[in-house]
Amino acid sequence: MYNRILISTDGSEVGQKGVDHGIALAKALGIEATVVTVTERFPVYSSGVGYDLSWSDTVLAEYSDGQKKAADGILASVRQTAERLGVSAETLHVPDAQVAEAIIAAARERNCGLIVMASHGRRGLGRLMLGSKTSEVLAHSEIPVLVVR
Repeated sequence: MYNRILISTDGSEVGQKGVDHGIALAKALGIEATVVTVTERFPVYSSGVGYDLSWSDTVLAEYSDGQKKAADGILASVRQTAERLGVSAETLHVPDAQVAEAIIAAARERNCGLIVMASHGRRGLGRLMLGSKTSEVLAHSEIPVLVVR
């Protein structure tokens, strides 16, 4: 049914539920997986007129290095889980990107037949204020999405 699945994680405890489910599904189906984590651009806030571009190159480099280290740690943990279960899993870090767009693009580029991701299950005002990357993927993906809660 699926030739490859894409598993998305942010490294959180909830995200790990999606990883565990996705890797177990890949094992059960005998298919490969791609595990992706996406780190967003450095937050630049509008002052009403334009953007505040006063951040130094050092601050931007430190932010980027920190994001890369965090992503490397997340993916190393997932790689160990996949190896322990005998699942072939490619890992991918997409830096400086919009999360939902990057997840969908990665799935499309790798010919994945399914995207697996977790959801915090927030509703109401909490969801509006925090946004939902899972909801964005669901709304825009042409590839089926399995949401784990």
